Amino acid sequence: MYLSGNPITELLPDVAALIDSMPEPRLFIGADYRVLAANRAYREQFDVPEDLAQHFCYELSHHISVPCDQAGESCPLKSCRDTGEASRVLHIHHTPRGQEHVDVEVAPICDRAGRILFYAETVRTVRRVRSGPSAEGLVGRSPAFNRLIALLERVAPADATVLLLGESGTGKELAAQALHDASARARGPFVAVDCAGVTETLFGSELFGYEKGAFTGASTLKTGLVEAASGGTLFFDEIGDMPLCLQVKLLRLLESGTFRRVGGLEFLRANFRLVLATHRDIKSMVEEGTFRRDLYYRISAFPIRVPPLRERKGDLPLLVDSLLKRLCQQRRTLHPDALSALLRHTFPWNIRELRNILERACLLADGDTIRTEHLPDDLDNVSDCVKETTEEEILPLAEAERRYLRWALERHGPDRRLLAQKLGLGERTLYRKLKEAGV
Repeated sequence: MYLSGNPITELLPDVAALIDSMPEPRLFIGADYRVLAANRAYREQFDVPEDLAQHFCYELSHHISVPCDQAGESCPLKSCRDTGEASRVLHIHHTPRGQEHVDVEVAPICDRAGRILFYAETVRTVRRVRSGPSAEGLVGRSPAFNRLIALLERVAPADATVLLLGESGTGKELAAQALHDASARARGPFVAVDCAGVTETLFGSELFGYEKGAFTGASTLKTGLVEAASGGTLFFDEIGDMPLCLQVKLLRLLESGTFRRVGGLEFLRANFRLVLATHRDIKSMVEEGTFRRDLYYRISAFPIRVPPLRERKGDLPLLVDSLLKRLCQQRRTLHPDALSALLRHTFPWNIRELRNILERACLLADGDTIRTEHLPDDLDNVSDCVKETTEEEILPLAEAERRYLRWALERHGPDRRLLAQKLGLGERTLYRKLKEAGV
């Protein structure tokens, strides 16, 4: 352990051994941001200069010359110093492996009289999340993306049910996988259930399994998905597409925590962490009576919104590089003009659409560079959908409505129910207008 001040050395004689025995990386810093000590775990994971006493925490983590709050970031030390309570934030730190997302928590260390002596900063690296191009996991560093990761890290250690909300193609299953990997159940299985593909006939046998001889064709015992997820995470994808008749069965499982295999008599104890996702507006479905109110309140303990790609355009270059690594057998780069075209696009189908565009471009490009001619012809900027008119040009009302509907549809994605709500229309009225306008 490196020491550089009196507050720590005045404590118990064996404080050095105590600090080094802590399994998580920790810095001990003064109220003036100066680093007092770093334990062994911190030294093994991060760069620590020999002259530690001459450095401040923001120099080590961000390579900047002023505190985080003066550089446009939230500073946990400042918050802890102002309130006297622990403060926790998500940051991107410089590490020997490059820039990484880290969960930073600062807590005050007091003497017996309650006076703050110094502050302990605990740093945890976020797994399966990358701030640079990567061939796997979640990729991003925009504010909207960082807010998502911060919420995932907050709820991961708990066993609370998480509801992921977001448009199609935003990466909700990847977020669920990252949540699982950051939880205490990371060593257990991650089992996904496609709610749109589960029929009433198959629901019982798929989720709960069946006993040998339970019905014609049941020649062996089958383990269901609930049992397969024991000790891990059970992920229900597109829960908004589950029929009402199946919602009551799911609610019974969640309320009782037990289930029976089809044809079985014994009740088995379920042991999984529940994560769900949907692109639908569940609250509106509850009011319309198409989603059970009691089930909604049972699964919405911790809702997290997964942002669409248009809200994290700053991540587009990282996502492009990462997807090209995953899609192309040979190394390919994007021409600046092609990147500009993608930045102007609204991506109504989000990252899934970006992936499809790049996969097509990889097949069309003969060389190492993807150019604008390799992109789809209909890759339009949203401003092309609602073209600006000159002062002398007067559009027919029907044409203006057609252009606006096309823009609104591309801007807000495929959820027609949500779009109708934003436009102040009934869903049937919206369908009729889209059909009449040929959109």
